[in-house]
Amino acid sequence: MMDMNTSGQANILLIDDEPIALSNMQHILEKSGYQVAACKDGESGLNELQRQSFDLVLTDLKMPGIDGMDVLAHIRENLPDVPVIMITGHASLDSAVEAMKLGAYHYISKPFRLNEMREMIKGALELRRVKVENQELKEKISSLSDQTTIITQDIAMQRVLETARKIAATDTSVIIHGESGTGKELMARFLHDNSTRIDKPFVAFNCGALHEEIAASELFGHEKGAFTGATSRKLGLFEAAEGGTLFLDEVAEMPLLMQVKLLRVLQERELMRVGSTVPVPINVRVVAASNRDLKQAVDEGEMRNDLYFRLNVVTLTLPPLRDRREDIPFLAYYFLRKFSTLMKLDVLEISTEAMKRLVEYNYPGNIRELSNFIERGVVLSQSEVLDIEHLPQSLGSLTVRVFAPEKAATPATLEDQQKEHILNVLEMTDGNRTEAAKMLGIDRVSLWRKLKKLGIDGNR
Repeated sequence: MMDMNTSGQANILLIDDEPIALSNMQHILEKSGYQVAACKDGESGLNELQRQSFDLVLTDLKMPGIDGMDVLAHIRENLPDVPVIMITGHASLDSAVEAMKLGAYHYISKPFRLNEMREMIKGALELRRVKVENQELKEKISSLSDQTTIITQDIAMQRVLETARKIAATDTSVIIHGESGTGKELMARFLHDNSTRIDKPFVAFNCGALHEEIAASELFGHEKGAFTGATSRKLGLFEAAEGGTLFLDEVAEMPLLMQVKLLRVLQERELMRVGSTVPVPINVRVVAASNRDLKQAVDEGEMRNDLYFRLNVVTLTLPPLRDRREDIPFLAYYFLRKFSTLMKLDVLEISTEAMKRLVEYNYPGNIRELSNFIERGVVLSQSEVLDIEHLPQSLGSLTVRVFAPEKAATPATLEDQQKEHILNVLEMTDGNRTEAAKMLGIDRVSLWRKLKKLGIDGNR
């Protein structure tokens, strides 16, 4: 969370050497619901920064002694996540450019309109919130385990990792291809954490999860009044990922009109928020992913050819878990430690029979499904051992044995096995698609697509 006082108000530092301006600004900000510390010069402002934490600093540019530029430089060096808005009665293009180059969030000239100032403050605080939440999430994950640990002994997967390491430090466009649950987002994080952007945000977005209008607002942001319900400016995910990586999952599911907008952003390296005509420059690496054959999606008219070639400089194809069976025991114990730590339980082992069942299973939901099995087992286990009774009962009947069938036998196709598995899970959940998707280790949109492809009525 942001550094707020006990009442939940954002804490703002205001620095201005003009007593009347300082008093008026403090009154306006406090009336708007903010906690304000007012300082009459740069020196006292820097002292206040040593004494307490702030979510935003508004400082006059021209002050005797330590001026606004000095305050800005100090904050950028010591408190890089705190946004700074420069205020001056001596407006000039040169000083504005210099302040922005030093890292000021924005620049406002006296006299200013109150609404303009309020919107600017809201935008700065929103940026602060996104940065702080991102950092807290990183620290939380880091305290549990290495989020970008990719556990494998599989030769094909090791080759994918070798390629990923080579391209990670570049800004080369990458498409990650693989079935649902194979770890496409984890691979995107691996690229991010092995790049020069590691200290900047990693932001993920599912392109098929939202309608076009909402997706545009989520990706590019919107201005106040851009549409009904847009009561304030909102920063999009591109801006939230500034300097870092934006992961676009299931990119082939993005509506064609949105694909046009995305292509323009990638080509021009700038965006326009919904409802705005002012371009915003961006510096973001985009990594796309899909569980579909994107070339086929292009041939079928569901993906733009120009966007496909813009994204497809390097393709990393992740093998399904059924082709990485030797990795299953290592992954199972990784998830066992993870969920035991999270739940503060002492489940330390997996029984021989339970492991045999896990290794033989076919995993239509891939690694995500294995993770769900282990999480369920940790919850249900009442001892130090996760045993076979702690796994789903359906696991036995849906197992694919790893031995050669009799010559006369006609093995079921992978599609038939997947269809049978989904039907069983839907039956277990009484047709509840949300619960079924959770058990399968995929999201509801991916389940809907599978139902459609396999010709299954999900309401049965």
